[in-house]
Amino acid sequence: MNVSATHKTSRVILATPRAIFRTLLDPETIPAWRAPKGMSARIEHFDPRPGGTYRMALHPSAGGTESKSGDDTNIDVEFVEILAEERIIERVRFDTADPRLQGTMTLTTLLEPVKDGTKVTLTADDVPQGFSEADHEEGMALTLRNLANFVE
Repeated sequence: MNVSATHKTSRVILATPRAIFRTLLDPETIPAWRAPKGMSARIEHFDPRPGGTYRMALHPSAGGTESKSGDDTNIDVEFVEILAEERIIERVRFDTADPRLQGTMTLTTLLEPVKDGTKVTLTADDVPQGFSEADHEEGMALTLRNLANFVE
């Protein structure tokens, strides 16, 4: 079940919008920066175009902790909009039996050139009730930190 919660975070990354955009759409690099803390990721298929989809499988990494939805989690994503070097909008659905985590969340990644790089803003709309605002924003901030570490 979806609720109308919106969670948002941003970070300035010392890289060009082009470099970040390319990383956002590279299935070879996504597992390196997108997996939540304590998890490893694998991209099962990847079709980066509006209407295209991808599936990311998450598994606890060595010494990692269980994800919110269980030991293994699959995330199904549909690309809604891809605007080169500016914005990516995705519909995200967690493949889980936990009703608190079910539903489709919309994730918007906005790239804005700034003096020292690119301001990257993640906005999650219609966040399922199982994701607390504090935990989700912390997770999104970690994703941006991992992305920065990868591209800077």
